[in-house]
Amino acid sequence: MANPAPASQRGIAITEHRLANGLRVVLSEDHLTPVAAVCLWYDVGSRHEVEGRTGLAHLFEHLMFQGSANVSNNGHFELVQGAGGSLNGTTSFERTNYFETMPAHQLELALWLEADRMGSLLAALDETSMENQRDVVKNERRQRYDNVPYGTAFEKLTALSFPGDHPYHHTPIGSMADLDAATLEDARAFFRTYYAPNNAVLSVVGDIDPEQTVAWVEKYFGTIPAHDGKQPPRSGELPDVIGREVRELVHEDVPSRALMAAYRLPHDGTREADAADLALTILGSGESSRLYNRLVRRDRTAVSAGFGLLRLAGAPSLGWLDVKTSGDATIAQIDAAVDEELARFAAEGPTTEELERAQAQIERESLDRLTTVAGRADELCRYAVLFGDPGLVNEALPHVLSVTAEEVRAVAAARLHPANRAVLAYEPTATADDADTDADTAADEEGATV
Repeated sequence: MANPAPASQRGIAITEHRLANGLRVVLSEDHLTPVAAVCLWYDVGSRHEVEGRTGLAHLFEHLMFQGSANVSNNGHFELVQGAGGSLNGTTSFERTNYFETMPAHQLELALWLEADRMGSLLAALDETSMENQRDVVKNERRQRYDNVPYGTAFEKLTALSFPGDHPYHHTPIGSMADLDAATLEDARAFFRTYYAPNNAVLSVVGDIDPEQTVAWVEKYFGTIPAHDGKQPPRSGELPDVIGREVRELVHEDVPSRALMAAYRLPHDGTREADAADLALTILGSGESSRLYNRLVRRDRTAVSAGFGLLRLAGAPSLGWLDVKTSGDATIAQIDAAVDEELARFAAEGPTTEELERAQAQIERESLDRLTTVAGRADELCRYAVLFGDPGLVNEALPHVLSVTAEEVRAVAAARLHPANRAVLAYEPTATADDADTDADTAADEEGATV
């Protein structure tokens, strides 16, 4: 075990350790409340998947809750919740994470549970658990993507934004066909390759004794063997701009017309990404934003208008525009107004007041994340896995607050224009009479439940 070394002399206090098997451990001691958060990031997401096996990273996130050598099916949930804790896991393009927040005196339990499934999940992984979670993920896809209005927009825009052979071309949910095609041996091979200590970062934050915590980590994780079979993901590099507008017209049974677009923006972890985040905050975050004021308040052509940043480290980030129309407003009207506002912003940049308000908003959101031990644990893992240094968590906010109005204007001028976007234009398929009938039916059903 390496000697602990402070990662920063200000902000969040951090110490780091690395086990002989490669597991990176990040600790942050905070005795304000008697709770502790455990967060484990594996360096695997949908970008690591191969053609024909999309959705495997997300499927495996679910399989990790199906028991291990010493924990029965659903036992992980039962033990954590029975001890007064909370837990979950998520999958993204770039990582899979698992996390528990526990009463401080139950920290050892959380560490043992995470180590047990890292080291022995294959002992419990069988056809029954595979089929069980395959069905769960397929139902999740139906409920969140296939059977809700605009539900496949994220999937469609991602596919339009990234070329077909790009590692970010498909989303973590995967396709139904690939979920059906995944075999038990696919899952076992995936686990052996990616769920290894040398492909993970463990952070523990809160009311902890660092020496005791490291001893527990050594005890439970130290004997798990490393695995060197992981191949690096395919490169996600692309030109700064798409070079043209890519547009798809979608006829679906949706409540109203909608214009959604994705703009190719700088990689996460760069000053330019921070400038882009500020630009999108000014343009489309909240009711004080320029697009909301123009489309919803002034023109009354939209009922909602938002613009946000999907930060990506291994590929260009994406700026997501989402406008739902009002009444008989057309997509052409929304297109023209959006382009006019973006062009004006690219020419003039933000006002001093707008920039200060956007920086204050991002500062508040950042501090909200860091207020909880769970939020801090997640941020430490994020900076360690994606950027190699958990101490960067203490530098992120000062970087945002130092961005200038000219930097914000410049990134908008370079990236927020029609030749650098993928667009979905939604046109409802239902007729006006159909819509009235549906509304009446919904009102009757709602009334019947009162």
